[in-house]
Amino acid sequence: MELLIPIFLLAVTLVVAMVFYYEHPVANIPPGFSERRKLYVLHYVMNFGFGMAILLEKLGIMSEVSFLRAIMDGIPPLKDKRLIIKDLIFENIQVRLYQPKTSTTGQRRGVLYFHGGVGRFGSIRAYERTCRYLARKTNSVFVSVGYRLAPEYPYPTQFQDCLTATIHFMKTAQDYGVDPARIIVCGDSSGGTLTAAVAQALVNRKDVPKLRAQILIYPFLQAADFNLPSYQQNAKIPVLIRERTLILGLKYLNKDLSAVNTLLEGSHISEKGRQKYHKWLSVDNIPHEFKTRGYTPPGPPAPFSDELYELAKPFLEPLFSPLLCEDSVIAQLPETFILTCEYDVLRDDGLLYKKRLEDHGIKVTLCHLEEGFHGTVFLAAYGKVARFQSGIKGMEKIQKFLRLM
Repeated sequence: MELLIPIFLLAVTLVVAMVFYYEHPVANIPPGFSERRKLYVLHYVMNFGFGMAILLEKLGIMSEVSFLRAIMDGIPPLKDKRLIIKDLIFENIQVRLYQPKTSTTGQRRGVLYFHGGVGRFGSIRAYERTCRYLARKTNSVFVSVGYRLAPEYPYPTQFQDCLTATIHFMKTAQDYGVDPARIIVCGDSSGGTLTAAVAQALVNRKDVPKLRAQILIYPFLQAADFNLPSYQQNAKIPVLIRERTLILGLKYLNKDLSAVNTLLEGSHISEKGRQKYHKWLSVDNIPHEFKTRGYTPPGPPAPFSDELYELAKPFLEPLFSPLLCEDSVIAQLPETFILTCEYDVLRDDGLLYKKRLEDHGIKVTLCHLEEGFHGTVFLAAYGKVARFQSGIKGMEKIQKFLRLM
């Protein structure tokens, strides 16, 4: 028995060492961040999860994506007596509908929620707390869309599922006590990408009502420029460090990961593409206060690669990069709420989209979380151990916006 204890400790040490060998990016959190220690803990926990996923796959125990899905799903919450919760099928798409039990005069607003997870993980169950919380607090009917995931269902299945579920709900809204003129699409991270893409896809449809609004929570909106100020400033800040952003995107599209460095340098953009995207991606469109933490204008453009361009073509489609959509579509989008986080590589995507929308007369409400980081709103629905003050503030701002719709 005495011999088993050191053997067990040695085995645990080896496993931990191997896990961090596979995933150990260095974090660099600014000293002024008020919950700095807590964010460091989250960073190492996430690194351990990503590393363990890779190790388990290499050992043939389970796939990387299966492990990450199981971790993100977590433990489901207890029953909620304040909501009627139903699992439904919208045109072969699994959804979960949340209806408040409180009485109301007239029809409620309806919100379709598209979860994050880079198209590969995340689920209705993972976002159960988020949707329950917002449905209760805003007296809204929420529909959490369980779109199918890659790699089993390759891109752009995720967008197609979200669009299909949205159209179905818009046509049947009154069956669920929802006013068809008060339907909102909402999503966080890659779910924000899906939200923006769905809103764009609906602008020219005549068979459904117009969306009342879209809510984009720290969305990924473009894959043309990975050297914006937010990418430079937050390259090593958890949880979405710069390299991880590209790696997750490449895995989502089932592309070769060896392209990460050349994509970061911009070798997938031709001179013609640079000229086209410049008016939308110019750093001049980002307010000065967002450059004060440092920004170095990039040098001469990286050499263009035809091979990389072919590989990255899906990256530049509006479905994947909604910020690159044409003006004729942007001009027809609904009122918009955009949440950005100061310590997030995707911050400037949101700021640039705000500028594009406002230039076309679209009303935009910006919620910028000064101490926010990628994922903070998702964590806000959990207990004190997991949530951060920035996430709580973000949730409050989303609630306030929804109540006005």
